[in-house]
Amino acid sequence: MIDLYYWTTPNGHKVTIFLEETGTPYKIFPVNIGKGEQFKADFLAVSPNNRIPAMVDDDPPGGGKPIAMFESGAMLVYLAEKTGQFLPNKPAKRADVMQWLFWQMGGLGPMSGQNNHFSNYAQEKITYAMDRYRNEVNRLYVVMNKRLADRPFLAGDYSIADMACYPWVVPHERQGQKIADFPHLKKWLETTAARPATVRAYAHVATVNPGQGGIRTPEERAILFGQTAESIAKAAATN
Repeated sequence: MIDLYYWTTPNGHKVTIFLEETGTPYKIFPVNIGKGEQFKADFLAVSPNNRIPAMVDDDPPGGGKPIAMFESGAMLVYLAEKTGQFLPNKPAKRADVMQWLFWQMGGLGPMSGQNNHFSNYAQEKITYAMDRYRNEVNRLYVVMNKRLADRPFLAGDYSIADMACYPWVVPHERQGQKIADFPHLKKWLETTAARPATVRAYAHVATVNPGQGGIRTPEERAILFGQTAESIAKAAATN
């Protein structure tokens, strides 16, 4: 059984997609990041970076003590290796999947996150920052669109690379992108969205976070965007 510490963010969806695809038993432990639940001691014991998702595998390969993990990319690789699915064994094919997974972790995710922040959440609208990140997301969409021109998925067959990238392309309108400008990416997005496991993974939103959308209060803003060493220490002390 996988104990999954989860919230309804793109990184959270990555792992639920994999677990649904493979039929791996798991139990969700919601971590409401808008309320500061990521600073609770039991969560920090699993995820010292106070970010979701994180997980504990109570039945690790080879037996032994439960394994705790954070970082969504590392979690996907671990689960793929454990189940033997969605990450090829042959070196060339494995390398293809891994490079696109790392591309998402180092590029698509962070750039989309910054674009969303400066365009939608920052109280001071800084034109340079908004243009910088929106344009970079646009460039990354071009990279994906070209890659998908002659194959259905990023590494040929559906893999953890697609699971990692998909949730970051879903909010393309919020990212200021016109998905119609990227026909191959659009087809990939629609194909991935239609997979039954994807549908089941996103169904968790209705039960875990039915009011999903936006930062609504100054308290949420302070929790999510005002983290410093001092504020984190205070939050941990109160949790």
